[in-house]
Amino acid sequence: MIQLLNLYKNFGKTRVLEDVNVLLKEGRITAVLGPNGSGKTTLIKTILGLVKADKGQVKVSDLVINGCWEYRKDIDYLSQIARFPDNLKVVELINMIKDFRPQETRENYLIDLFELRPSLGKKLGELSGGTRQKVNIVVTLMFDSKYLILDEPTVGLDPVALLRLKDFIRDERKRGKTILITTHIINLVNELAEDIIFLLEGKVYFQGTIEEMIKLGKSDDLERVIAEILTNGKEG
Repeated sequence: MIQLLNLYKNFGKTRVLEDVNVLLKEGRITAVLGPNGSGKTTLIKTILGLVKADKGQVKVSDLVINGCWEYRKDIDYLSQIARFPDNLKVVELINMIKDFRPQETRENYLIDLFELRPSLGKKLGELSGGTRQKVNIVVTLMFDSKYLILDEPTVGLDPVALLRLKDFIRDERKRGKTILITTHIINLVNELAEDIIFLLEGKVYFQGTIEEMIKLGKSDDLERVIAEILTNGKEG
């Protein structure tokens, strides 16, 4: 379980998160949605301990993190933009990450799943954006952790890799993983997510199932409901 309790965060005079209370249910896929500047990235970085809240608590597996770092071994975080040294070979990057995090891995399974074996000897600077994203997926998910946080995971992927990633996420859900996804692709939310957290101006506008959110709008289409919320500027 991951829980945020009465969370506040300011950057200077700008309030980014305001009284955020969020519960990520065990063994479910939750999508975090919201317009740019709504606080999605700050929320994720607060869970990861990369941003310290001004007020409130973050609990991971009932542990109040409060500056500790050991809990991070239970989280796999896929960043939206992968920045790797261009002069490193793919296999060198994988081995380096394994040295930093000495846990059992499943990189061979993921290398084959995303057809990366022909690229292992290539330098990262020689790869296309889509192949770099596949490398990002492998080095992130090879540790088989309890929690997955995926920030725009489909960026740059070709149709085959996208399909395999979606199947992989479904399989991880069946294995009991707790998964958090941020994305602007509503079809991905419809296909994978069970719960939604919708942020608006740093506040939780909605938290619940997709079906419950659809009931808020005048349409049975999630994309249109979200557009309606943003257009009307409703207050939660």
